[in-house]
Amino acid sequence: MRAAPPPLAADPTALSRLLGTALDALREGAQARGGPLPAGGPEAVARRLAALGAVLPDTGTGPDESLRTLVRALAEGAADPAHPLCAAHLHTPPLALAVAADLAASALNPSMDSWDQAPAASVLEAEVTAALAAEVLPDAENPDALVTTGGTESNQLALLLARERHGAGLRTVVGANAHHSFRRAAWLLGLPEPVTVPTPDGTLHPAALTEALARTEGPVLVAATAGTTDEGLIDPLPALADVCAARGAELHVDAAYGGPVLFSRTHRALLDGLDRARTVTVDLHKLGWQPAAAGLLAVRDAADLAVLGHTADYLNADDDTEAGFPDLLGRSLRTTRRPDVLKTAVTLRALGRTGLGALVDTCMDLAQDLADLVEKAPGLELRARPTLTTVLFRPAGADDETVAAIRRTLLAEGRAVLGRAAADGRLWLKATLLNPHATPGDLNRILTLVEGSTHR
Repeated sequence: MRAAPPPLAADPTALSRLLGTALDALREGAQARGGPLPAGGPEAVARRLAALGAVLPDTGTGPDESLRTLVRALAEGAADPAHPLCAAHLHTPPLALAVAADLAASALNPSMDSWDQAPAASVLEAEVTAALAAEVLPDAENPDALVTTGGTESNQLALLLARERHGAGLRTVVGANAHHSFRRAAWLLGLPEPVTVPTPDGTLHPAALTEALARTEGPVLVAATAGTTDEGLIDPLPALADVCAARGAELHVDAAYGGPVLFSRTHRALLDGLDRARTVTVDLHKLGWQPAAAGLLAVRDAADLAVLGHTADYLNADDDTEAGFPDLLGRSLRTTRRPDVLKTAVTLRALGRTGLGALVDTCMDLAQDLADLVEKAPGLELRARPTLTTVLFRPAGADDETVAAIRRTLLAEGRAVLGRAAADGRLWLKATLLNPHATPGDLNRILTLVEGSTHR
C-alpha cells in the first residue's frame, strides 16, 4: 500500500505546525550566528552546509527534520538584513506583515497568467498597479504599471517598450552612474551599446547630456537615475527633462532606490521632475520593506503596454476575452508568476502613505546621523552628506587596499556587513541604512568596528 502523500498547504493544521517548526529554526539559527553574518568566511559556511549530508538522499528524513535542519542552517549562515550591522546593500529587512502576506500568497499559489488561476489576485493587482502608477505619474492621463521582479526587469521592459515605439535604431543614453542593467538590456534586445556620459561628481549633468544628444543620431531614450547604487544620488531630473524635451528624446527614470521617497512629505521634493518621465522604475523591496521581489514599472500611457500582448489559447482565448474574462498575458513577459502584489497591497493598506513615509524619513535621518558621527571622528573621512540613505566613508589617510581589507576582515569575522563603492578615484566603505529599528548605538558600533580594524 502506498503511503499517504504529504499534506498540502491548504491543510491549515499541517501548515500551522510546520510554520512553528520553521520559526523555531529561524530563531535557533540566528542565535547560533550571533551577529549580522556567519563568522569564518566562505569556506566555513560551505563546510557547515556540506556537513548536513546529501541534498537528495535515497530515503527522506521527513518534513520536520528536513525543515528544522535546513532552515536553521540557512538562518545560521545568513547575512541578516534585519541586523543593524548588516548595512552593505539595497537589501531591506522585510516587514513582518509583508512576510505573513507572502506566506499566504505561497499557500494559495495563484499564477498570474490567467484569470481562472487568480480571480481575486488579478483584480487586486490591477487596483494596486493603478494606484501606484497614479502616485508616480500624477499628471498622466492614462498611467499604468506592471509588477516586475525588480529594477533589472523594469529597466529592460522600459527599453523594450521604447524599442517597439521607435524600432531597432533606438539609441540609449545613460550616465556613467547608471545601473548596469541598461547595458545588459541593450545587449539582450539587440540594441546598440548605450552611449555613456561621464558623471564625475556622481550625477548626470544637463550640459553633458546636451552634448551627448547633439552627437547621437536617431530616436533616443535617456535613462536618468533617482538613487544611484553606489552613492544614493539623484540626477537633476527637472533640468534633464527640459533637455530631453528640447532635443526630442524620451526620458526614463530608474528610481528603483529613490522612488518610494514619494511617500515622504518631508523629502518627496527630491523627486521633482520624476513625473515628466515616460517610464519609471520603482522597487518596493528597497525603501518599501517588502520581501523580494517587489518591482514596478510605471508608464505614462497604458497604450504603450499593448505591444506586450500575447495569445495562448489555453490561457487567453479570444472568445474568453470577448466574454469578459481578463487577459493577463500582456501584463508581463513571464508566464507563470507569483502574486507578489499581495504583500505590497497588505503593506499599503496597513501603513498608508503616512506610515510608509515615516519609515523613509527614519532611515534618511539615520543616514544623516551616521554622517554626523563620521564628521566628528578625527580618524574617518566622509565622502559627502547623504542624499538618501547611503553613507560613504573611509579611514582618513588609508589607501584603497587597506579599505578593502577592512571590509573583508569584518565580513570574515562576522562582525559587520559593509559595502564598497568607488568615487572620486578612491575606494570607500558604504553603509546603506534601510533598517528603521537601528539605533544611534548601532551607528557608533559600525564606526568603532571600522576604526578598530584600521589599527590592527
